[in-house]
Amino acid sequence: MSGVVIQSLSHCIAHARQLAGRLSVRVEEIGVHAFPDGEIRVTVAPAADVTIVYATLDHPNEKIVTLLFAAEALRRGGARRLILVAPYLCYMRQDVAFRPGEAISQKVVGRMLASTFDRIVTVDAHLHRTHDIRTVFPGIESENLSAMPAMAESLRSTGFDPSSVVVGPDAESEPWVRELAGRLSLPHVVCAKTRRSDYQVDIIVPEPERVTGKPVFLVDDLVSSGGTLSVCARALKAAGAASIDAIVTHALFPPEAGEAFIRAGIRSVRSTNTVPHPTNAIALDAVLAEALLRA
Repeated sequence: MSGVVIQSLSHCIAHARQLAGRLSVRVEEIGVHAFPDGEIRVTVAPAADVTIVYATLDHPNEKIVTLLFAAEALRRGGARRLILVAPYLCYMRQDVAFRPGEAISQKVVGRMLASTFDRIVTVDAHLHRTHDIRTVFPGIESENLSAMPAMAESLRSTGFDPSSVVVGPDAESEPWVRELAGRLSLPHVVCAKTRRSDYQVDIIVPEPERVTGKPVFLVDDLVSSGGTLSVCARALKAAGAASIDAIVTHALFPPEAGEAFIRAGIRSVRSTNTVPHPTNAIALDAVLAEALLRA
């Protein structure tokens, strides 16, 4: 890709370098200096005609401000086309106001990013009632890629028991569970979840006999506290699952949650590298590169 450069936020520079290697382009780190009062100064490297900004947006608030400042400098520096690659995209889950007075964060962030970038590429965006990510970013190109091909390839490369069952913790996980199961020619089960609060859920395994004595791949797109994953694992264990291995797109949970996962019966947790995390085991640079090379 001639005339292209990647500029990355510092926390995910290692993953940006993997992508740059796939694309055979240069990668630069966006500099951020924090002043004592909390304001920041952002410095970018010289812009290319097409500049890809790589930023995974966990813990997003300061990162969003950094993106806006970096985009201003890049445009002024001559970037004709700005592409945001945000493997994890923040603020997508609140697409309606659930209570009077609540802000609809998806609309705010969507419009802000759409006015800043020409194209946005993300992976398994955590959308609820929004069925097409292009409605989130009006007037620009946007793609919501699937991590399932990379997950399936990872499982094939390491090997798995052909009697395994792919399980999702709730109805929202059904598209990912169905796709991964189809790619591996495995059956799948979707559990029923009732949310009691931000930290408390109840989960029922329908037709528990389908997992009794079977190895289970427990799949979810996003794990923040890890509570849902643990409750689901305990339900699967009670149903007689032979083993439980979790596979996650976005690992937002604190590393110390691993002990709770073990107590719940989860043997291992593997995540994609949309967010830098100790459980990262599935690289997405090939998926991202393929999308970027299409345009």
